[in-house]
Parts: sequence; C-alpha cells; structure tokens
Amino acid sequence: MEGERPLDDELQRLREERLRKLEERLTGTPGGVIEIADDAFQTNLQEHPALVVDVWAEWCGPCRMVAPVVEDLARDFAGRVTFGKCNVDENPRIAASFSITAIPTLLFFANGMLVDRVVGALPKEAVKARVMRAFGTG
Repeated sequence: MEGERPLDDELQRLREERLRKLEERLTGTPGGVIEIADDAFQTNLQEHPALVVDVWAEWCGPCRMVAPVVEDLARDFAGRVTFGKCNVDENPRIAASFSITAIPTLLFFANGMLVDRVVGALPKEAVKARVMRAFGTG
C-alpha cells in the first residue's frame, strides 16, 4: 500500500511536535511548569524562592482537573512564582517527607520553607488567592 507512507510520516511528525511541546512545558520554559523529582528537590527549593509543587499521579482523576489550573497560574505568575509537578508514584520520598496521604496536594514553599498546603481540586481563583497570600504577590 504505497499511499499510506505519507500518512505515517505525518503522524510521526505530529507525535514529535507534541512531544517537543510537552518537553518544553516540563523543562521550565518561561511561564512553564517544571518537573520536581526526589533527587533534585533540594536544588529546586534553593533555586526558586517562591515555589508551588503540585503532587499528583497519572491515575488520579482530580489531579487531571488541577493540571490546567497549575499551568494557567504558572503563566499568570511567570517571573514571580515557580510552579512544579511531582508525580507521587515516581517520587515517593517527597510524598513521604510531607506526609501526603491524598492527592492532588499543592505545597507552597517560600524561601525553602513550607508555608501552605492545599489538598483536593480547587478552582483556579481559590488557588490563585492562596498563591497571593503565601507569597504576597498579585
């Protein structure tokens, strides 16, 4: 079937483009969300004086509701507050060290210290209010 090759090439190109965009979001492009992992967590705390960490899991429905809220707020607060995602299944030490028993959980760190915590899927405006209170920013 000669005619299927261009379609396969187009699908591959679309997959690569989507993967590139996803990697940009995860690597902390301006206004993006950074990946938080057990082995680099202390470095993240030092490098980002205002940090919100979304602790989530792939299988968690409410976590999928929070993800776009986190991404929107990362853009809204770009340059002032850093937002990160921590997959609890891949990073059990972070979850254990903050006694996380329910997800999604948002952890708010100011200058390396935990200053607030939100458990559950809250609407964007509620999370935004907590960010502003935690970091004194608008």
